[in-house]
Amino acid sequence: MKITFYGHASLGIEVGGKHIIVDPFITGNPAAASIDLRDLKADYILLTHAHADHVLDVQAIAKLTNAVIVSNAEIASYYAKLGFNSHPMNHGGSWKFDFGKVKFVNAIHSSTFPDGTNGGNPGGFVIESEHKNIYIAGDTALTYDMKLIPLRTELDLAILPIGNNFTMDVEDAIIASDFVECDKILGYHFDTFGYIEINHEEAIKKFFDKGKDLMLLEIGESIEL
Repeated sequence: MKITFYGHASLGIEVGGKHIIVDPFITGNPAAASIDLRDLKADYILLTHAHADHVLDVQAIAKLTNAVIVSNAEIASYYAKLGFNSHPMNHGGSWKFDFGKVKFVNAIHSSTFPDGTNGGNPGGFVIESEHKNIYIAGDTALTYDMKLIPLRTELDLAILPIGNNFTMDVEDAIIASDFVECDKILGYHFDTFGYIEINHEEAIKKFFDKGKDLMLLEIGESIEL
């Protein structure tokens, strides 16, 4: 499994010969100016919620790739009405796709489209592939529901927001990593706006002091599991 960071909460995942884009907010992020949407491959687009900084480039990428949009029922329906391929899910449900199993799990946040349309309840994703399992938390507060994840899935990586103000901060993300029983963390949702700027060295040290590995990738940088 290869995971590429496209800035903010946007990710590219290559697994099982398929390409997945998560929460594409690229053209609206000046720090991601080096990323060209036309270069992205996508068989699926996974959306945690409907805020503009997570769905800005959905339609552009879907038009370029004919990707299937996977999200909660309200978001999937929103894009289906616009003529896009979509797969609706809801909390606690899972589905076996051709790259692995996806489960839609709880997140504590809000979810409204830029045009004011209701975006349903926000969520996160647990992806179980043939060899590696990951948790994408989405925008969320620390929640006790995270303790349910390792009861079903042993994680190889947890992708957690760490920017504070709109989501968990670093200290809560450390607790979240305890809850999901995963010490390998990819941080995201930080630095894009003034509200969520963080001290990278301090964040990495706080995780390290708890025996955990926090990775903060540069935009366009990838890791392989």
